[in-house]
Amino acid sequence: MRFKPLLQFFVLSGLVALPSLALANQNAVSDRPLAVVGFGDSLMSGFQLPIQDSFTAQLEKALKDKGVNVTITNAGVAGETTTDGVSRLDWSVPEGTDLVILEFGANDALRGIDPAISEKNLSDILEKLKQRNVQVILAGMLAPPNMGNDYAEKFNAIFPRLAEKYDVPLYPFFLDGVATVKSLQLADGEHPNTEGVAKMVEGFLPLMEKTISQRTASQ
Repeated sequence: MRFKPLLQFFVLSGLVALPSLALANQNAVSDRPLAVVGFGDSLMSGFQLPIQDSFTAQLEKALKDKGVNVTITNAGVAGETTTDGVSRLDWSVPEGTDLVILEFGANDALRGIDPAISEKNLSDILEKLKQRNVQVILAGMLAPPNMGNDYAEKFNAIFPRLAEKYDVPLYPFFLDGVATVKSLQLADGEHPNTEGVAKMVEGFLPLMEKTISQRTASQ
């Protein structure tokens, strides 16, 4: 993925982190770990990072440190678009998956793909996962500034609209706190380094905790 650093004004203002909630024991019925899949592109796969430093690995460790019985499978593939996500959904998210972190869109924006196509693809993925009774957290993305205001307005609206349509939790910007900070990026100035991924996990963790708690309470 080629992600040019976003201008500071693209960092979401007024984003209030969800409160960290005490997690219920999600394996009350059995000892089976909560099966989570991180489904996305290079931001999910851990581009040029050791396996243990990827987003999925760091998030799994953070949850386990809090006593959550969970396994998070890394189903991220560098360079993929939402179209690629649709084509490999069935084998990337196996039967028995409880929750998917859905993270696609950055490469669509960088390639100038029509936002309507990106939205349709993400909608197809969400629809299929809904039919399978797999819970989803949608990880949002923002279009890079060089794509222009008109494109950004259409692209950026995809994620909150789909989250509302399918009633799924939304993390508005997957790279929040990292996209404009050079010290948290690889030498290419585009992908998060190990510390950058840790920052992403720190921001994402409260929503993950809340989602797991609500899921447990509803069972």
